[in-house]
Amino acid sequence: MLHLIHMWLKAPVEETDERGHRRMSGGKKATRGTPQGGVASPLLANIYMHRFIKAFRKYGLDVRYDAVLVTYADDFVVLCRRAAAEVLETTRRWMTSIGLALNETKTRVCHARCEPFDFLGYTFGPMYSPRTGGRYNGARPSKQAVASIKDTIRRRLRPGNQTPWEVVARDLNRAVRGWAAYFSYGSVTKARHDVKLHVYHTVRRFLRRRHKVAGSGYRQFSIQDVFGNLSVLSPESCPRFVRASRAHALT
Repeated sequence: MLHLIHMWLKAPVEETDERGHRRMSGGKKATRGTPQGGVASPLLANIYMHRFIKAFRKYGLDVRYDAVLVTYADDFVVLCRRAAAEVLETTRRWMTSIGLALNETKTRVCHARCEPFDFLGYTFGPMYSPRTGGRYNGARPSKQAVASIKDTIRRRLRPGNQTPWEVVARDLNRAVRGWAAYFSYGSVTKARHDVKLHVYHTVRRFLRRRHKVAGSGYRQFSIQDVFGNLSVLSPESCPRFVRASRAHALT
């Protein structure tokens, strides 16, 4: 098993940069980390994080600092009611002792009631109601998450794509549906509306090029046609997450 893990860690990885150029990374010269997307990465992350979670509970950080540890693979957040800086230093020391290092560019202490922070594609923290202007603590899709789905849509509708429209629409809808299903919790109205407009304008430009339509194509490919006759899925039409009531959850 150790031999197989060693082979995984030394496997070269082909990557594509922003300009579309391919390059190789990792391989036999790699001394730290796991290949991005490698099948061993989640396994090793869970093994190491399991040790951290056990230590967190064994030494009573949750009780001492009234803290809650939230983990997902190798990403985690510690929610503390007091002495967050001490918890961070303890965490940094423990990680070093098992041969790991925190990603310092993503690690910080913040007052979650006053400062937003990103976790698993969401931004958590103070928000303001567009209707009343009132402030509340909530969650919304992060800017990076919105930018990511927009990039996915652009790649699906890249110039020169000669795939039949039915296949293009199916692949596009699959991407939009998956994104909307994940980002269905919290304040998602604005993000879904932004993504809907991006889908429409990208589809309109794609069809205008494909059918060699002069002008902008707004008349030939209206928003009603795109999300109607052309069978493109709007993020705003996807189901929202609904929190079950306690009574319902217990039945």
